[in-house]
Amino acid sequence: MRVTRELRAALMGLSAYKTLKEEPLLRELGGLLDALAAGRGEEGLQIYTDIILALEESGAQGLGDGLLELLYYRETLYPRALAGTAGAGVALTAAARRDVETLRQLRQLDSRAVLEELGGLLGPEFAPVLDKLPRWEAGADFDFESLTAFYQENGAGLLAQYRAFLWTDGALIPVAEPDCPDEEEMMGYTLQRDQVIANTRALIEGRRVNDVLLYGDSGTGKSATVKCLLSLPGFGNLRLIEVQKEGLRDMPVLIRNLRGRQQKFILFIDDLAFDQDDNTYSVVKTILEGGLEKRPDNVAIYATSNRRLLVRQTFSDREGDEVDLRETIAEKTALSDRFGLRIPYLNLSKPEFLNLVGQLADQAQITMDRGELMKAAVKWDMRVPGRTPRGARQFIASLSLQ
Repeated sequence: MRVTRELRAALMGLSAYKTLKEEPLLRELGGLLDALAAGRGEEGLQIYTDIILALEESGAQGLGDGLLELLYYRETLYPRALAGTAGAGVALTAAARRDVETLRQLRQLDSRAVLEELGGLLGPEFAPVLDKLPRWEAGADFDFESLTAFYQENGAGLLAQYRAFLWTDGALIPVAEPDCPDEEEMMGYTLQRDQVIANTRALIEGRRVNDVLLYGDSGTGKSATVKCLLSLPGFGNLRLIEVQKEGLRDMPVLIRNLRGRQQKFILFIDDLAFDQDDNTYSVVKTILEGGLEKRPDNVAIYATSNRRLLVRQTFSDREGDEVDLRETIAEKTALSDRFGLRIPYLNLSKPEFLNLVGQLADQAQITMDRGELMKAAVKWDMRVPGRTPRGARQFIASLSLQ
């Protein structure tokens, strides 16, 4: 069939989107066109069923849905160039436009026509099989202008598809369903959260911001404060990347890869602390202070810690034989000072704790007499030290066991 031969030739000429040919769906479609062009009917039949299965597993309603997913969420040359300072050149833009038109033609590949052509290549014994095979639809449509607008607003690849990631073994691992509490779920510490939100809003607006250290008692909501940023209205361009302790040394590589992206990034280090013999702190120190390579304005570091001084010390550390021991200790203990915004999260006062218990009791629709509830909360506070939102929630949960 002339149409499939011309489409096959056009698909072979992809340039700006050439890497998409390595994706399973496009690879199978290309293989199907190859089999039809070469008259290999049985091979074409096998590939046809693979395409049906791939569309079904991806939840795509048609070829257009599957192709649009690839165009949106795979890193390719054209959207990457759009994100750069120089933009996409005339030649690349023209090539991308041609490629999109080719993929639009591929979207319209008629499954019924394909089965008819396969029927002409296969023996009559295959006719019942071909009659019962599922057909695909054209599905979602797209065009060059709408794709360009999407890239300019969202970028492309995983960073356009997901909002939360883990930085592990030198790779970004997307988190499809991040644990991000709504702002309504946050209790207490309003002044602290307002500072974090204001700093983050400035980041989203493209202004220079401070790195942030949230330090203080366990269970006060430091980590939740950072994670809830993803649920705030107007923060859709924000991406949260959690960096594990073992990934700190590779942070410069990560930051370099985020340069020039449309999104704004918070590199989140949870429960940050170092032992005296852990030299990883020097990597963090260099990033916070700035080295020869300027950190991009779309990246900020947010960390939480139960300690105000991030490098642990022992009394024996102060009895070493270094000549400049005082300076060495000062250097290691002053790491937290490199964070421009240091926000304390301390235990609640007794009135604040009881007020929080009352709010949680109302949310949980607890009918206990309010005076008895407060007495029980005071007893809980005496048995379980630390007046924190976590402790208040645990107290409310304990009431269901009585």
